[in-house]
Amino acid sequence: MTGLLDTLPPALDGRTRPAAPGVELAARPMLATLTDRRDFPEGWIFERKLDGVRVLAVREGGEVTIRSRSGRRIDSTYPEIVKALAAQDCADFTVDGEIVAYAGGRTDFSLLQQRMGLTRRADVERSKVAVTYHVFDLLRLDGVDVRRLPLRNRKSLLRRALTFRAPLRYTTHRNAGGPELLADACRRGWEGLIAKRADSTYQPRRSDDWLKLKCSFGQEFVIGGFTEPAGSREGLGALLIGYHDDTGTLRYAGKVGTGFDRRTLLDLRRRLDALEESTSPFAGRIAQRGAHWVRPRLVAQIDFSEWTRDGMLRHPRYQGLRDDKNPADVIRERPET
Repeated sequence: MTGLLDTLPPALDGRTRPAAPGVELAARPMLATLTDRRDFPEGWIFERKLDGVRVLAVREGGEVTIRSRSGRRIDSTYPEIVKALAAQDCADFTVDGEIVAYAGGRTDFSLLQQRMGLTRRADVERSKVAVTYHVFDLLRLDGVDVRRLPLRNRKSLLRRALTFRAPLRYTTHRNAGGPELLADACRRGWEGLIAKRADSTYQPRRSDDWLKLKCSFGQEFVIGGFTEPAGSREGLGALLIGYHDDTGTLRYAGKVGTGFDRRTLLDLRRRLDALEESTSPFAGRIAQRGAHWVRPRLVAQIDFSEWTRDGMLRHPRYQGLRDDKNPADVIRERPET
């Protein structure tokens, strides 16, 4: 596979270097910034925004490991992904991508939830939820750190380095985009687009070189409490959620009472009862009668229509728990223009 690196243009000499261990490279993924921008000049590419879990995969020294964005090893949850990566002719790589589950041709995070918590082999084998690993970037190849290469070159190497058969899929891109491309993505039921500078390097942080263009609002929030159910409802009434501000203070963003089935309500109540404490984790007084407060350890994915002027969510809907996100990293996503 070293021959692939030999095909790089001479102008890129000096952009590569011996790589640190693959696991170290996978420890801090590059993150995209939410934006309201819709017009882009030449020099940007556009990928489908996927509704799944971010996963970085490493093959090195005869072993394959896959890790969540937070660094947690998740090999036992997605053994078919590990197997497909271990079968590659290329024996040394670190790649970045997203694991998704499809329902009717669309990625479905709620369906993926049925796999995310499974770790026992028997439970995984019984699951009927098929997953796909969409790979979109290359960080290391044959002991060489390629993160300083332009994105187009990294994607070209990636496409040729791996063989893409189910459950692996190469993430294709468009070379031009704007309002029309985003509108088409939304009509298809996609979550949105990711716009990337074609000449950008891979940076282990959130960057304006990668931008999120969403079809609707949605992000992760920290669960800080819940209410009791009413009527025939079981488990809980609503989740009380928030986000961290620039000082690390947990700010209240409202309550979420829709998007649950009975099984989810009972499971959440069991988890939250184990975290209950006597005081609110949110800054300021929360006017919620009979609230149960919990240690802010769980992260939920929430869809909503908009933010109100006083910083609350309008029409929030629960999608699932995010065990790949650190609660301390949850902030309010604000569009960059």
